[in-house]
Amino acid sequence: MREGAVSGSLASLLSFAALAWAGRRQAGSATAPINAASQWLWKGEALRQDEPTLRHTLTGYAIHHGAATMWGVLHARFWGTQPENKRPVPALAGAAAATAVAALVDFKLTPERFTPGFQHRVSTGALVGAYACFALGIALGSMAMRERARRRQAQEEFDEAVGQGDGADIL
Repeated sequence: MREGAVSGSLASLLSFAALAWAGRRQAGSATAPINAASQWLWKGEALRQDEPTLRHTLTGYAIHHGAATMWGVLHARFWGTQPENKRPVPALAGAAAATAVAALVDFKLTPERFTPGFQHRVSTGALVGAYACFALGIALGSMAMRERARRRQAQEEFDEAVGQGDGADIL
């Protein structure tokens, strides 16, 4: 669960940065794409909102972050169980596969109102870039969490080997 939360959060931040950059260049507003995600609650009004607002920007980011975390958890559950996924190429491949499934669900299987909304404010190329950043975030987050777990395991093994396990064998 922790790996999914970390990788989903990183995916959320990196894809948000890509969307903000594309929004600034293509829609004249860095917040326009993330505001559009708040269409879940505010319908068409959200798709026209360019300025940052608590109502649209905060809601849009919360929706985006929640969805990214969900996909991060699913990735960790299904692809993260493979030991080789701690290496960059397999980790990126698994993250790319999870992101492709996310995009399929987002744009083909979800009712229009519950799509990300970004597609109304930036180009298809910008969406591809944002989803690539999303995949990168999932991969980096997963690799970081696996490295952390590996180091923790190595430290525990070291402590046990030098007699610092539970302290009972020191006397």
